[in-house]
Amino acid sequence: MNWDDFRYFLALSRAKTLSGAGQALGVKHTTIARRIAALEQTLDSRLFHRVKTGYEMTQAGENLYPHALVMEEQAQAVDRKIFGLDAQLTGPLSLTAAHDVLDHLVVPYLVRFRQAYPAIDLTLSSSSGLLDLAARQADIALRLTPNPPDYLIGKKVLPLGVGLYASRGYLCKHPVPDHVVLWENSGPNAQPDWVKQHFPQAAVTMKISDISTLLACVRHHMGVARMPCYIGDSCDDLRRLDLDLAPSTWGVWVLSHVDLRSTARVRACRDFLSDIITQQEPLICGLTSSYHPG
Repeated sequence: MNWDDFRYFLALSRAKTLSGAGQALGVKHTTIARRIAALEQTLDSRLFHRVKTGYEMTQAGENLYPHALVMEEQAQAVDRKIFGLDAQLTGPLSLTAAHDVLDHLVVPYLVRFRQAYPAIDLTLSSSSGLLDLAARQADIALRLTPNPPDYLIGKKVLPLGVGLYASRGYLCKHPVPDHVVLWENSGPNAQPDWVKQHFPQAAVTMKISDISTLLACVRHHMGVARMPCYIGDSCDDLRRLDLDLAPSTWGVWVLSHVDLRSTARVRACRDFLSDIITQQEPLICGLTSSYHPG
């Protein structure tokens, strides 16, 4: 039986719609419908019910699903093994990292990588979540995390320095800060430890869900926020507050799937990333911060 048929089955079972499955596989929705119909004819079983919201698996589909997952993992393992045997410093390579990590810590150095490895076709994928390296959605991940998944190999290159930052304009008007900007996952009434310790009476001016918005709020004088030093110290209009702050348990990790350890271009890129992160230790660890004099 053709594994390719099961790719379409799994895509529809996950996306629940023909258009969603087509988008996931990069094909038209009509192709999904045609391949599912052909698989159902081959198996002589109805695999999906059409419902108002899309498609739901029948009992036959539910029974088939775990076997299709096994086939998917086996196909991915073969793909990784073949890719992992490649000993040439040439060919495609994909790197995933968060937008801010790429912008601040990677992109300024990429010209060196291009000069050293001109035959490696590097693709950058900006993602706040960890793409599925097992499925080869990316080959290498540069992540800020306390603990990476067990199936990935790599190393913690540096600890992540964090600090409390506000704009110079805000600090001029508020020598004793009384506004804070928080992450939205802090809860409706919960206060982070740094707020309880230093700003228990401060007003919450904004709650945000991503670091770019956090930085924009602080730069537009909305108050004090806790952020990575490599971001806060990269902005001339921000100042770090000289206040006690519990160190972050997070680190900067360079990661790849265990099956890719022998791939030359993966090793080359991992080493390159480790080198450029190490070179930026003062920035990442907050060793050269510009502190607010008050």
